[in-house]
Amino acid sequence: MTMPTTASAAAAFADVTASESTLRRFLHGLPGVDAVGLEARAASLGTRSIKTTSKAYAIDLAISMIDLTTLEGADTPGKVRALAAKAVHPDPTDRTAPTTAAVCVYPDMVATAKAALAGSDVKVASVATAFPAGRAALPVKLADTADAIAAGADEIDMVIDRGAFLAGRYLEVYDQIAAIRAECGDRARLKVIFETGELSTYDNIRRASWLGMMAGADFIKTSTGKVAVNATPANTLLMLEAVRDFRAQTGVQIGVKPAGGIRNTKEAIKFLVLVNETAGADWLDNHWFRFGASSLLNDLLMQRQKMATGHYSGPDYVTVD
Repeated sequence: MTMPTTASAAAAFADVTASESTLRRFLHGLPGVDAVGLEARAASLGTRSIKTTSKAYAIDLAISMIDLTTLEGADTPGKVRALAAKAVHPDPTDRTAPTTAAVCVYPDMVATAKAALAGSDVKVASVATAFPAGRAALPVKLADTADAIAAGADEIDMVIDRGAFLAGRYLEVYDQIAAIRAECGDRARLKVIFETGELSTYDNIRRASWLGMMAGADFIKTSTGKVAVNATPANTLLMLEAVRDFRAQTGVQIGVKPAGGIRNTKEAIKFLVLVNETAGADWLDNHWFRFGASSLLNDLLMQRQKMATGHYSGPDYVTVD
């Protein structure tokens, strides 16, 4: 039996996406979000405590879900190679520490990352489509994506045009995501970034989630990490509800990636609880859930070492990214 794919899901919504009016009717027909209830549930799940053995498992799981990221104008090949080495062996003193899921870089650094990660299971993710603003013509976005894939990217993190979305030009946003999905083909998985901090309302986040999934996203992602409000428990919970409901309706499983602002182990574990309690255990795997982070890894490693030895290491235990 052939498993449903994002392409088959897109086909299932062909009538919905046939015109601007039908797409608008569908998106605005989604149930409204109870903001108070959403935030209360996210806060409640964040108070859950876990046993010591479960915490050790959760730390290793969180490490394995990290897209170790550097997206700065001052990035150099040397910095990317150092980041790749850290992704493969996060703790050089303990080879039992899991590798991270991916290293995420700008397109011009993909080839460097790919060479540095050769022989490992760590993926190369590349931001594309005029990251972080997403304000470019579609041919430019397609070329940006094609260049990253040609250089060896396994995953593409694209950004939607928030201006078009907020103006209600939903079909334009849908068509752009679908075009990037087609450019990725079976060569790269596609993560679609909404920049939830700029979408203003939870209703918009729900609409963007369904729009991205219908257009062929393999992952839906909260943020670029370049604005004031990035991943929060509430907006991630809302997106987890969306992927859960989408799979119930289509049979297609979509991943979720909160990015930006998750800096320590306690916060990461709260997000894992959200995943388990909302979408379910099927998403507790780095094929379906990622953390977009850089500083988070250091704290996870410090907590991991504390659990193994009973004490914290000095400040030189982890590298400064």
